[in-house]
Amino acid sequence: MAYQDLQDFIKYLEQKNELAVIRHPASPVLEITEITDRVSKAYGPALLFENVPGFRMPVLMNAFGSMKRMAMALEVAKLDSIGEEVMEFIEAEAPDTLLKKFRLIPKLKRLSAAFPKLVKNAPCQDRVFMGDKVDLGMLPVLHCWPQDGGPFITLPVVFTKHPETGMRNVGMYRMQVFDKNTTGMHWHAHKGGAHHYRVAERLGQRLEVAVAIGPDPAMTYAATAPLPDDVDEVLFAGFLREAPVEMTKCLTVDLETPAASQIVLEGYVEPFERRIEGPFGDHTGYYSLADEYPVFHVTCMTMRKDAIYPATIVGRPPQEDCYMAKATERLFLPLIKKTLPEIIDMNLPMEGVFHNLAFVSIDKRYPGHAKKVMHALWGLGQMMFCKIICIFDKEVDVQDGSHCLWRIGNNVDPRRDVVFVDGPVDALDHAAPLPRYGSKMGIDCTRKWKEEGFTRDWPDVIEMDQKVISKVNKIWHELGIGRR
Repeated sequence: MAYQDLQDFIKYLEQKNELAVIRHPASPVLEITEITDRVSKAYGPALLFENVPGFRMPVLMNAFGSMKRMAMALEVAKLDSIGEEVMEFIEAEAPDTLLKKFRLIPKLKRLSAAFPKLVKNAPCQDRVFMGDKVDLGMLPVLHCWPQDGGPFITLPVVFTKHPETGMRNVGMYRMQVFDKNTTGMHWHAHKGGAHHYRVAERLGQRLEVAVAIGPDPAMTYAATAPLPDDVDEVLFAGFLREAPVEMTKCLTVDLETPAASQIVLEGYVEPFERRIEGPFGDHTGYYSLADEYPVFHVTCMTMRKDAIYPATIVGRPPQEDCYMAKATERLFLPLIKKTLPEIIDMNLPMEGVFHNLAFVSIDKRYPGHAKKVMHALWGLGQMMFCKIICIFDKEVDVQDGSHCLWRIGNNVDPRRDVVFVDGPVDALDHAAPLPRYGSKMGIDCTRKWKEEGFTRDWPDVIEMDQKVISKVNKIWHELGIGRR
């Protein structure tokens, strides 16, 4: 059964001993971050801070902060298990035979259950604050790191509509709280919300925005997923949870938000209005620099009677966002493999903070195959941001970082095997010579063929005889030298 709301998910975390309740006072200014950071680095549980001085509502942290909890959030035993279903959802194929039509029936049943449902009397509108009554100071918004420009809403699910087509976009963009009713809107140029805003500016129109804080876990994850532009994140969330996301109409803007959300902020961004936002301690482990971003004006704030404020911190990995990114890696790998079937596996190491490093294994079939794959990956959606792509042979376990580094050190001739290209890079790449534009590197770590100009003998990897391995396995406990 899909979680009804965040409270339902919290109860399940508690039942599975994945939640620690903190009753000692903890301030949202730096203290909650320091506690959560220590827990994240120790691979610890989700945290519910029940005593936040000056605020009525508790703060939930690190709820997605492990592979186990990410699987729990999406209600699957293992994240890889739904990758193929995600691919089928995104690339639904029209049935052209009777057999295909029969095979499509269970998929249609799951898809039909995913369509959002509009409801009235939503819990997220138990309490309503409009106009002068809006006060973001009621929320325990975190000031995460010492040099941050102020408190930031770090887990917002942001809803907009394309001004011309009406198509919905849902994304997650940090929001610095400037005062009681305005925040920054940190739209990167490559994101859907930023595109809607650019269209609104071209038309000279204000863009309406709604921000849901704390919908159900699948909806929160869907806001971060790298979906094609024509795929609705709300429908995707319903597909993941196998139940519709109940939506409700906002009170002051022509948008809908999840009815079970903890808090909803309604408002707008004006065309061409900018304000300095930042610095912000970001997922790179460095502060992203202050810059000009659009301003979100809050016209209405609604919340549940029993509202919980969910937040996250980012910084040097491992952090909670790393596990959300790993979920994306596993869920969307089948879609990448459909485009590039020679790919065996892919690993985006946490140390690479999503967009800096990728280890990819392939079934190498012809000379130059590794270089073909790296260029193809740079042409796939958000993979365009990947700064370093390392391509390995199919027998390499790319989930084993130590193994990959060993292969790089042994298999690579830097002059021959390293490729440099220029193109778009992530907005948070502080090393790039220009904002959002820089170089990327591909490394061919595969065994080299004669057809690639390698005329020497390539040595075999050292491996023990399997019969000997089996024999030693059987007698190991008799040797008295501990675990093997």
